[in-house]
Amino acid sequence: MTAATTTLEDESQSSDQRGPARWWALGVLAIAQLMVVLDATIVTISMPFAQRDLGISDGDRQWVLTAYTLIFGGLLLLGGRLADYLGRRRMFLIGLVGFAGASALAGLAQNGAELFAGRGLQGAFAALLAPAALSLVSVTFTEARERARAFGVFAGVSAGGAAIGLIVGGALTEYANWRWCLLVNTPIALIAFLGALAFVARDVPAPRTGGYDLPGAVTATLGLVSVVYGFSRAASDGWTASTTLALLIAGVALLAAFVAIERRSSNPLLPLRIPGEINRGGSFLVALLLPIAMFAMFINMSYYFQITLGWSALKAGVAFLPFPIGIVVSAGVASGLLPRIGPRPLMITGSVLGTAGLLYLSRLSFGDSYAGGVLPAVILIALGMGGLFVAMQTTALHQVEERDSGVASALLNAAQQVGGAIGTALLSTIAVQVAERFARNNPGVDHVMARAAIHSYDIAFLIGAGFFLVTIPIIAFMVRDKPENLLEGAEHVHVGV
Repeated sequence: MTAATTTLEDESQSSDQRGPARWWALGVLAIAQLMVVLDATIVTISMPFAQRDLGISDGDRQWVLTAYTLIFGGLLLLGGRLADYLGRRRMFLIGLVGFAGASALAGLAQNGAELFAGRGLQGAFAALLAPAALSLVSVTFTEARERARAFGVFAGVSAGGAAIGLIVGGALTEYANWRWCLLVNTPIALIAFLGALAFVARDVPAPRTGGYDLPGAVTATLGLVSVVYGFSRAASDGWTASTTLALLIAGVALLAAFVAIERRSSNPLLPLRIPGEINRGGSFLVALLLPIAMFAMFINMSYYFQITLGWSALKAGVAFLPFPIGIVVSAGVASGLLPRIGPRPLMITGSVLGTAGLLYLSRLSFGDSYAGGVLPAVILIALGMGGLFVAMQTTALHQVEERDSGVASALLNAAQQVGGAIGTALLSTIAVQVAERFARNNPGVDHVMARAAIHSYDIAFLIGAGFFLVTIPIIAFMVRDKPENLLEGAEHVHVGV
């Protein structure tokens, strides 16, 4: 094939991709991202019912969540590189079919082992889906305003998916069966598969000049698994337990070895130039810290609604509804502002609103109403998160070459997964210790257990606000992109049909 023919094909392919089909493709990619994000929380409300039906012990029930997050977080970098090398659309389709099958296996499980295996497989195929979906958005939308709108949709789904998972999980548990929290993914994934065949354009895989970076793949996967699992064990065993310390030390050592390998590799799994660029590095740091702050709200508000207030699963889920609605609104506004004012003002505004929302929540006291004690804070955080996620996802892929878009997307997802694991372990441990201390020091207070629980939530909210606060100087000093620079290099992206 001649160079002229190749150029003509690329021009034709790019022209096709500018047609209306790309917006249908965005809908398909957003559906897949929503499945991946909400599956981390959709089983939270239904977990007690699954535990009872399948005879899962209290010690093993954590694996309903951990099996998913552990495998998902551990395989993300490898999944992103496979998307670059083998084709993003191809990996996206494989991920959808695998996710559909794994969801069916988990939903039809007859014992705990089958449920854990299904959840682990869900995590493995999610590690193919998530980076492929985000990188497909990146290479599909290259015009400034359209790209901002596309990232607005994707960011809204990413930021609101956890709350949507709680809402959907509550409704399905209340009116159907806990199994449908898993089985619902199968038809949705298959519909998305058909949509991807129809609307998602074939991309051109990155040319590979050397072999696969197997040492990098092994050390990165084992290191991420060890870190995520270490934080999970910290939530149940404590931070000073030998298992917790061994896992965290091993994880850090493996990740350090991974960095050393990548510095010397001629064909690295993660080229260090990706996190090394200051704008992208700042975004990845924010992506690590944000989930810690967000888990301060989601986990403790779920406990507050269902345990402290005694609300039903459905009512607790509906109480989170203002969160995704606020994110949709703010993400839409942010996508219009991003090409004009750049990412830094949007990200700082989002962090300030998030800090203010969690500080407001930290004033929660016994007897407060939902409208006065919770709703204003949820709205503040949601309005901040939309713009923050739109700008963060755009800047994390700042001037990333097409050949590296899959692994850059995977690194963003991996940072969020590790942050979520840290948030779960850190805030769960602190909340338990604070509640026990309050109850011990105030034995004669009426409703002492409820007051102790609320006090522990308040402390967790304050800590979450602190993590939000830390993101502000990171954004101010590291995110330097100007509006005109956001899409620099995008004109070199080529996609096929």
